[in-house]
Amino acid sequence: MAITPDSVRELLHSEDYGDRLRAVNQMRDLDPAVAFDLAQLAANDGNARVRYAAISQLASLGQQDLATVEPLLRRALTNDPEPDVQAAAADAIGGLQLRSAYADLAAVYHSTGEWLVQFSIIAALGELGDPQAFALLQEAIQSDNDLVVTAAIGALGELQDERAIPLLLSFTSHPDWQVRHRLVQALAQFPQPEAQTALNSLTQDSSAIVAEAAAQHRRP
Repeated sequence: MAITPDSVRELLHSEDYGDRLRAVNQMRDLDPAVAFDLAQLAANDGNARVRYAAISQLASLGQQDLATVEPLLRRALTNDPEPDVQAAAADAIGGLQLRSAYADLAAVYHSTGEWLVQFSIIAALGELGDPQAFALLQEAIQSDNDLVVTAAIGALGELQDERAIPLLLSFTSHPDWQVRHRLVQALAQFPQPEAQTALNSLTQDSSAIVAEAAAQHRRP
């Protein structure tokens, strides 16, 4: 059976959430403009899995109409009862670079008790590229959760604010090689001598993966 806007819309109105979830997946085969309209409908579904799938698609479809998609994503970030959906909304906000949503991202980071939501918000700040995010990243890099710390290291690299260099340098001897690996990627974004010196020293890291990455990223 061919996938058409009408067939997808019909599935979206099914009482079976599995049908509605299938409809969201089938939107990938539709014209993006049509899929964008249907994804907005699915983003307000009563089932969290359907909302999650729809919002994840809006991370790319939303480019068509940022003014329409922004309030939807901000509402999902701040009000949805499911952490997975909030996390997907944060990812989409970052991917679409909706800088005007920064205040909501910061507020939810401070109010939530869900590490997944915090992680997604911090990871999104790198893509967002908003200079005012530095203060929140400075806070997040001191988190008790290593995944949040790793996301903050990566985001600080993407932000390329040289104030981050002293913060990053304190992780060169972190016991987790995955943290050091992310650190290499972050330091590679900075041309400053102290960052490059640290990168050069990481070419001798005890982890072959970290050492190889450092060798690849250091500047001549």
